[in-house]
Amino acid sequence: MRRITPTLFSLAILACLVASPAFALDTPPPASKPELDAIGSAPSATRIERDIRTLVGFGTRHTLSDTTSNTRGIGAARRWVHAEFERISRDCGGCLEVRYVSGTVQGEPRIPGPAEVVSVIAIQRGSADPNRYVIMSGDIDSRVSDVMDSTSDSPGANDNASGLAGTLEAARVLSRHRFAGSIVYAALAGEEQGLFGGKFLAEEAQKNGWRIEAVLNNDMIGNIKGIDGVIDNHTARVFAEGTRANETAEEARQRRFTGGEVDSPTRNLARYIERMAGLVPHLDVMMVYRLDRFGRGGHHRPFNDLGYPAVRVMETHEHYDRQHQDLRTETDAQGQKHIYGDTIEGVDFAYAAKLTALNAVALAGMAWAPPPPANVDVKGAVSADTTLTWTRPDPKQAPNLAGYKLYWRLTTESQWTHSRWVGDVTTATLKDLVIDNFFFGVAAVAKDGTESPVVFPGTAGSFGGY
Repeated sequence: MRRITPTLFSLAILACLVASPAFALDTPPPASKPELDAIGSAPSATRIERDIRTLVGFGTRHTLSDTTSNTRGIGAARRWVHAEFERISRDCGGCLEVRYVSGTVQGEPRIPGPAEVVSVIAIQRGSADPNRYVIMSGDIDSRVSDVMDSTSDSPGANDNASGLAGTLEAARVLSRHRFAGSIVYAALAGEEQGLFGGKFLAEEAQKNGWRIEAVLNNDMIGNIKGIDGVIDNHTARVFAEGTRANETAEEARQRRFTGGEVDSPTRNLARYIERMAGLVPHLDVMMVYRLDRFGRGGHHRPFNDLGYPAVRVMETHEHYDRQHQDLRTETDAQGQKHIYGDTIEGVDFAYAAKLTALNAVALAGMAWAPPPPANVDVKGAVSADTTLTWTRPDPKQAPNLAGYKLYWRLTTESQWTHSRWVGDVTTATLKDLVIDNFFFGVAAVAKDGTESPVVFPGTAGSFGGY
């Protein structure tokens, strides 16, 4: 039996594509957009440091802390965030719609009495497709060892002033540009008490028919020294769940025969982010095939619960002495001192700027690109060829659409390894490429070269609403 090496395999694939008459071989768009390169280096570590120090300065941002003081507590913090979004909006000529999103919670383990959970969002409306949204979020609130302690100092410098400062900085950077789709910058409250800020925003989005393409939840993006002793300032983790949480029994039955366990829209969002990391100097992405860290949660989950593509972006090596801890110093049996608490000393501002840039290039790429293709289907059982079909969006939603690109990979590969521009068509056939041996997908491409995430065929991979 002849063994096919990777090089021979690639050449064979290329040969079958060149020989195939089924492709619309018009000139493809440019391979890159210069503005994305600039965005990849634009976030400022100095501005991020300033914002983190401001948030730490509120003493505590516990969800149940003071709401009336102008200097301390969650109320002062959220009003400052609102004012900062308003300032950013003034600098871009009023390009942001800034408002609060709130709801009342009671009878919950961590909110026993009625309490209003108030988040702040800023919406940068798209010029062509304003009801298509990509969202970046960070949490306002903080906590100490006792999750119900709303009065003790709780700096929350890394968890999660870093993620919120990154969201503010992304708004500063991206508000200098105009996009086809809308971008939402969200400062979400109530995370430590039960993910309530994300829940309220996700429910509002669903009620109002938002077509959410992506949610990038940033929760702890500033620590580079882990509890494991590793110092890493060049890797970010992106957590992404597998099958959609709201998948029906019939959809699960179909997926059993067609695949898709590792190709949910959330997983392909993670792959997109990993590819876009190439635009950020000295940054790699570790994709983690899990909803979140083992047994833990974050504000992307309420969006996942409703079927929206949502990931968690964060540091690679956590330091648990700096999370959910009272401020203190203890001496162990060997006489070594251990410092506990989430203070400013545990934040690397340059690293936080890198992860902010990762978010910014991903958000910009998706917002500039056309919407992901809809109704993607694949056929090719008992055939030498594989055919993919999809539908175009309303032309008003995608005036910048240039065409489509096919992607495929071996079923054991984590990232898409092969692609082919096929032009402005709604069907394409890969000659002599057997469907049983690969996973396939389709991405929409703009005239400026920006692309949507890849969409896996069928309900398992659909981004929905397009």
